[in-house]
Amino acid sequence: MSDLHIKFRSATFLMSASRLKQCPPDTGAEVAFAGRSNAGKSSAINALTRNPRLARTSKTPGRTQLLNFFSLNIEDTRLVDLPGYGYAKVPLAMQREWQKHLNDYLENRDCLAGIVLVMDIRHPLREFDLMIIDWCIASELPLHILLTKSDKLTRNAMTNTLRDVRKALPKHTEGLITLQAFSASKSDGLPELERHLVSLIKPHLTEQEPTQA
Repeated sequence: MSDLHIKFRSATFLMSASRLKQCPPDTGAEVAFAGRSNAGKSSAINALTRNPRLARTSKTPGRTQLLNFFSLNIEDTRLVDLPGYGYAKVPLAMQREWQKHLNDYLENRDCLAGIVLVMDIRHPLREFDLMIIDWCIASELPLHILLTKSDKLTRNAMTNTLRDVRKALPKHTEGLITLQAFSASKSDGLPELERHLVSLIKPHLTEQEPTQA
């Protein structure tokens, strides 16, 4: 896997699933994008793949109710757009249903190589975000925090927020949790995001390589 070269522009829609048993075969490696419904998750995926129509975006947050899988150019390598969560106008019963299937996916998906947690840089570390962070730490699953909409802040404010979020993370998570600022509309932070994704995927694929006799 030393020559692993992922082309994120190659991403194509594979399938949608409402629950774990409908997901693609649990092989290879996939990185899941999680976040609140209005955090800019789909916009981040579209910016990453340079395809504005790949992940659905909506002016009405909360419409992404399925796990959406996108294939990459490396065999059995995928990006996953998880259901948005936490939007007040979504009925509580529906939120609970999403949460049940999300938990099932996170806890039982062996090919999950890491999570990108998308947070609006102006409103970081909400309840759902903290839940995902705690779950990743407990599961020792690599986590990359993507602070989106950084173009909405001044450079000083962005730097201060990055510092504050880093300070708020539990101690001794170096190597497990990384973070960056990102702007989908300005394409700021794309190379850094790509590097982090490759760093999540490559070790997971290497672990699955058959041993040589």
